Amino acid sequence: MDIFGVLSMLGGLALFLFGMDVMGDGLEKASGGRLERILEKLTANKLMAVLLGLGVTAIIQSSSATTVMVVGFVNSGIMKLEQAVGIIMGANIGTTMTAWLISLTGIEGESFLLQMLKPSSFAPILAVIGVVFTMFMKKDEQKKHLGSVLLGFMVLMTGMDMMSGAVKPLANVPEFTALFTMFSNPVLGVLVGALVTAIIQSSSASVGILQALSATGVITFGSALPIIMGQNIGTCVTAMISGIGANKNARRTALVHLYFNIIGTVSFLCVFYAINSFVHFEFMNGPANAVNIAIIHTIFNLFTTCLLLPFSNLLVKMACMTIKDDPIADVQTEEERAFRLLDPRFLETPGYAVEQCKQTAVEMAKLAKEGLLMSIDLLETFDAEKAKRVKELEDLVDRYEDELGSYMVKLSHASLSKYDSHTISLLLHSIGDFERISDHSMNILSAAEEMNEKGMVFSDEGKGELRVFVEAVREILDLTVGAFEKNDTKRAAFVEPLEEVVDDLNTIVKANHIKRLQRGVCTIEQGFVLSDISTNLERVSDHCSNIAISVIEIDRDGFDAHGYLENLKNENDPQFIGLVESYRKKYALPTAAAE
Repeated sequence: MDIFGVLSMLGGLALFLFGMDVMGDGLEKASGGRLERILEKLTANKLMAVLLGLGVTAIIQSSSATTVMVVGFVNSGIMKLEQAVGIIMGANIGTTMTAWLISLTGIEGESFLLQMLKPSSFAPILAVIGVVFTMFMKKDEQKKHLGSVLLGFMVLMTGMDMMSGAVKPLANVPEFTALFTMFSNPVLGVLVGALVTAIIQSSSASVGILQALSATGVITFGSALPIIMGQNIGTCVTAMISGIGANKNARRTALVHLYFNIIGTVSFLCVFYAINSFVHFEFMNGPANAVNIAIIHTIFNLFTTCLLLPFSNLLVKMACMTIKDDPIADVQTEEERAFRLLDPRFLETPGYAVEQCKQTAVEMAKLAKEGLLMSIDLLETFDAEKAKRVKELEDLVDRYEDELGSYMVKLSHASLSKYDSHTISLLLHSIGDFERISDHSMNILSAAEEMNEKGMVFSDEGKGELRVFVEAVREILDLTVGAFEKNDTKRAAFVEPLEEVVDDLNTIVKANHIKRLQRGVCTIEQGFVLSDISTNLERVSDHCSNIAISVIEIDRDGFDAHGYLENLKNENDPQFIGLVESYRKKYALPTAAAE
């Protein structure tokens, strides 16, 4: 083969790997994180876990991606180590789908149906559809992603054809033939297969390269068999790298993957060569084509799964014996548990990572709410332990904002769908509002501490008004956090009317205090404290309004937040007016009722 043949082979390899990457990326984006959520929720049954691992990997065309995701699940505490084993086994079977797709290139026959089954016949049609979807349907993100998948498949097959055509002349090179004769040695073949796959970090890609080389006719069953076994071991490198810096169970998950393939390889080769020593399979010295390689790849992974699935707990025990527990070092702090969902591994699947950000933001919201309500309770009865907890919660919420903000900035650099990009933008704004709510809990705590130190007590009228004010703020917090957690736009729509009433309460409470001051019922010092409390409560409701509008904005594409508020403020919405009046009656101050 001359220099032009080498260039053609390298170009084909580049196209093949690029096409595989584009196709897998398009499939992942098209799923929008749904496949990962299915894996997360439906893995209690071992057999179900295997089937899910198989199905997801067959769809996204990468066992490495599935395994890395599972390592992330275990690291985050979403999934137990025992649940991960079945998915890993299924992923090994699912990854054989790529080999079967590539094997279609070897279809021969004169009939129209057989000719159409060849990728060289139908791939151009898919490519044309892909171009139409990508260029002319940009607003429909699902079709755009599907277009990427179809174009990726076309590029992959083009690369495969280029590689196959470039290596065909090697059939007449004695050195090349001798090289693959050497690989008939099981140990050497396994090592070569593992090394090549470890370098490119994809068993699907390395099997595809082997299928391309099979076009020369010099790859025999005897040489292909151990290479395929080694390729399954080599693909474990990706998960092992992913486990670096993860917790013990996550690293054990990567080890389970490695042990599964090593034990499977040793068992399969021992059984196969033991039978061969008696039967002497005649096909061992015959040429293996792309279909034969796909068959071997599938049989091996089915054999290994059937062999080891009943002993999955043994694989877990082996991993636990290799990486032992440390009762002291393994204790997680509250902060470590808090940010477990923000795993860097999830950044590879942006749709799912956005969901994790939302869940973490919900936890932040609940902590901010807990801290504020606890600080309000301290106004009635001061407790040093609760005061300490309010400070801890405020520190934790601040950390949430930092961690979530940093994670979402990284995520925003990924290729996100329009919806996910919009969600991230609004989440960034919402966590700022939750952090400010937490800050107000500290301001209210300061007021409670001052009242406790000075033995300050509000008048009965002041207490009554403050209780009503607090109840209104409790409800607006409940509505806001509930709407944020469930993406409930109906609940979010109740926030703005109640916020209007809270604004009124703030004004009336302060005005009533001045009247009491004139009557000599309250002091100026009490007035300063009451004003601080009232202002903080009113500002909490302002932040609730911002968050509720974000919830509505996420749900409605093209939503105009400014126009929405302007309409409401201009009292053009009868439903809004009715809700405001309803809340005014519900939270009428005792003094107003008496008057």
